[in-house]
Amino acid sequence: MMTHIADRRTIVLGSLSLAGISLVTARAGRASQVATGQGQASTGLTSELVLADGRPVTIWSWLPTHRRPRATILFSHGAASAPWKYEHLIQHWVAAGYMVHAPLHVDSTDHPERDRFSPAASWPARIADMRALAEHHGRERYVAAGHSYGGLMALALGGAAPTVPPGIATPLRDPRVQAVVAFSPPAPIPGFVDAAAFAPLAVPALIQTGTDDMPPGTSDWRGHLVAWEAPAAGGNRYALVLDGVDHYFKGAICRPELPGPPQLAELAQAAAISIELIEGFARNRRRARRALDARMSASGPVQLLRR
Repeated sequence: MMTHIADRRTIVLGSLSLAGISLVTARAGRASQVATGQGQASTGLTSELVLADGRPVTIWSWLPTHRRPRATILFSHGAASAPWKYEHLIQHWVAAGYMVHAPLHVDSTDHPERDRFSPAASWPARIADMRALAEHHGRERYVAAGHSYGGLMALALGGAAPTVPPGIATPLRDPRVQAVVAFSPPAPIPGFVDAAAFAPLAVPALIQTGTDDMPPGTSDWRGHLVAWEAPAAGGNRYALVLDGVDHYFKGAICRPELPGPPQLAELAQAAAISIELIEGFARNRRRARRALDARMSASGPVQLLRR
């Protein structure tokens, strides 16, 4: 089991090359319900963006049903996963009044043309996907969010500086990003992202991990917090550590096929804290900032730290 998990997380992240891709013309597609292995998603709709090179990108969107959206979240899924495999998380954001848009990246095992793309092609493709998504759905401002590989993408949009493929415009930072929510972003990867690459993170952020969230090839979950430790203090960046939580909340996100039982209560806790960050810093609500700071603790099952 551990070998399988390590392969899933390292084949893509450990094989990145510097290849270019261009964008960005967008075309709205049809809307439909999202089919998932657990049935159908409650509010997920699909549409399509087409990049300048002709590559179509399927977008999943979740919209609050009875209110005007209070914020926009652009979400990047983990390696080999898919947007709808995060609905246990996304439903909390939608219930809070946020609209969520997420592309199906080419490294997904559910992508219909996955075999056309090498693992090394996934990084430039993800950059292209998120830039196109931001042009179409984040034109004024948005929150960048993601899990694992997608967490790195969100951090890059917020100012982090991993290796950029030739032909990709720099910087990766998008000034429209108000805050970042990164669930279990990768530890430093030689030749791709080192600790210094996380230092330019320029917006408030929540970096989440758990005490059972071991990066491949290590026995220390703390590597996921390098993205929190590297930037200078004083930037309203929070680290959330959940006791006993692994990389997938035991199948609640990213890999629903895992035996579980899914850590839904822990995921709800993480989602609630992410909502307070979004309310506090993307929507500038002082009450939410106070609530977030009231949760701060350096010990216990829910550790929340700030730099």
